[in-house]
Amino acid sequence: MDYSKSGNPKGTRHTLRGPDHSQKGGPKSVTPPRETKEQLLARMKAAAAEKKAAKSDDKA
Repeated sequence: MDYSKSGNPKGTRHTLRGPDHSQKGGPKSVTPPRETKEQLLARMKAAAAEKKAAKSDDKA
C-alpha cells in the first residue's frame, strides 16, 4: 500500500511569515512589552495581599 498519499498534505517549510514578525525593516510590534520579573512579583504580591484582605473581611 502506498502510504505517501494518505493523511494531510505537508505544509510549506522555511517560509517567511510576513513583515510583522521581527523581520529586518518590518514595522515595530504594537503589543506591549513583556513585564519584568520584578513587575511580575509585585503584581503577584499585590494580588495575594488583596486576597488575604478579602478573606479576613469574610471572617469578621
